[in-house]
Amino acid sequence: MNILYQDRELLVCEKPAGLISEEGGLPALLWAELSLPELYCVHRLDRETGGLMVYAKTRRAAAGLSAAIAAGELKKEYLAVVQGQPEPCGELRDLLYRDAAKNKSYVVKRMRKGVREAVLSYRLLDTREDLSLLRVYLETGRSHQIRVQFASRGFPLAGDRKYGSSLRDWGLALWSASLAFPHPVSREILRFTLLPPKARPWDLFPLCAEENTTE
Repeated sequence: MNILYQDRELLVCEKPAGLISEEGGLPALLWAELSLPELYCVHRLDRETGGLMVYAKTRRAAAGLSAAIAAGELKKEYLAVVQGQPEPCGELRDLLYRDAAKNKSYVVKRMRKGVREAVLSYRLLDTREDLSLLRVYLETGRSHQIRVQFASRGFPLAGDRKYGSSLRDWGLALWSASLAFPHPVSREILRFTLLPPKARPWDLFPLCAEENTTE
């Protein structure tokens, strides 16, 4: 396991793509490797998404981290590779309906039961071979939000077969690249960055070769 940080209250680690972030997935591996008496999942990533995760090791930390998330104090940034070239920067605001039976979200035109607002902003970092590297800032955390909001505008994430990508030989090009949050006990601000693996399509972009940093 790639563990970037841990203390008595929490740990920050890399979730590999293809592994669920909840019980039975990454937590089971962490329990086995570290012999932890307790471990609490306070936020989630899609199975296909890799990158940074924070877990609480105590009930106190779980409550503190959950409160920070509710207050908007946990800041998450993602790297994504989309097909095509969006505008250099922008804000995407949509109404999303999640079909639990199909495990899929849809952009809809009006509010009704099961519909929630989704907001993100992004910045274009680089474009190579009709693929664009984006840094994405989530304001809301809806199911498949980044994937469906870009796909609905004609920019599906590379490798995202569920939402229309024609590039089916790669995994989903979505990575949890940055986390910043107050420590649940000391309130010190912790910041972590983690670059995606050196594999397609990430290795097409020189920015992805920079060094990881932790504060």
